[in-house]
Amino acid sequence: MKNLVGDVSSAARILPDLNGEALFVARGKGAYLWDNQGRRYIDTALGFGAVLLGHAHSAVGASVIDALHDAPAPSWAHVREHAAARELARHTGELSKVIFNNSGSEAVHLACRAARAFTGRNRIAKIAAGFDGWFDELTLGNVASTGADFEDGARPSSDRMTLLRFNDFDDVERLFSEHDDIAAIVMEPMLANAGCLMAAPGYLEHVETVARKHGALIIADEVLMGFRLHAGLSSQRQGLRPDLATVGKAIGSGVPVSAVVGRPEVLEAFEQGRVLRGGTFSGNPMACAALTSTLAALDAADYAALTAAGDDLRAHIVRVFAGQGIVVSTSGYGTVFTIWPVAAAPTTYREALHAASKTFSTELHLVLRELGVLVMPSPFGRLYVSFDHTAEVIDEMKAIFAAAAVRMKAAKHAEVAAV
Repeated sequence: MKNLVGDVSSAARILPDLNGEALFVARGKGAYLWDNQGRRYIDTALGFGAVLLGHAHSAVGASVIDALHDAPAPSWAHVREHAAARELARHTGELSKVIFNNSGSEAVHLACRAARAFTGRNRIAKIAAGFDGWFDELTLGNVASTGADFEDGARPSSDRMTLLRFNDFDDVERLFSEHDDIAAIVMEPMLANAGCLMAAPGYLEHVETVARKHGALIIADEVLMGFRLHAGLSSQRQGLRPDLATVGKAIGSGVPVSAVVGRPEVLEAFEQGRVLRGGTFSGNPMACAALTSTLAALDAADYAALTAAGDDLRAHIVRVFAGQGIVVSTSGYGTVFTIWPVAAAPTTYREALHAASKTFSTELHLVLRELGVLVMPSPFGRLYVSFDHTAEVIDEMKAIFAAAAVRMKAAKHAEVAAV
């Protein structure tokens, strides 16, 4: 009997068998992972966005080991926590107050609590098909759920949550005509978990303008996108001025750490003890050490070069598949993107639903895995590149994608011949 439910502790890690074998990772370094059979893969899941500097970054690892040796759970205030908060706030502009957590789900949950306390309102609106954590109320309208694609007049809502359609300018006004108790809108600057759907020009600013007119706050969920375009918040670079933001993943290089950052007046209730917060491991020494050393490395990193390399890879993928008569497109940025089996990448969730193909994404995953590249098998999955995806690694990926296109064309022809 297997004791581990479903073989993994997070459903996102479930992969199909390849040639009757399950994948179990043994170790990772840089852009690569090795399985328990010693096979090496170029990794593009990268901790689902957490590994921006590459697996097992030496400086980050050394700082975490030092913190571990100094005592991993000192209970009381410790010497690394203020320094970590100061470093994070230095990268988040006017969002100068910090509360540490351990996971993105915790951070979004706490940000919603902050918004409710500050506004005195109860309801949070989230972008339909976004993933803002696995806590019960925030799972409303998650990608692939029945409520994520709703018609006008049929907006899924509860006493504490409701939904907003991404890139639908009119739906923002409609939301506030239907509800007068919105405390905040939770939104990603790019709808990442629905397949890297890009915000239409002016959309983020429109949401902010309408929300402010009605007294609602803006929570930028940057657990995935924070520090991926530059060493800071993606939403601020895209013209949004959130009241609160949640960050995680890339700020810790794979070590569990997340945070809520916000305007001082919005988080004041926590400092006054009027609103509950806690967490035995929140802001622990290892997390703080990982954050501080990660941000130092990101400050010195060449984001422009990494983005350009990723965009070059995206264009190459489209070309080599087209050369085999297979139509694909990509959405996102050079550092994180999704491959779609359609000519034009979707811009709304409804378009994404029509474009998504489980058959295509699973076949692509299995072919690439056999050739030595790991990608997510989900139709809404993402490919990440890290700063350890050097020119040599990108070239290797290009060759593997070209070989995968040839194999997928051959498999398609074989299926037609069999019919």
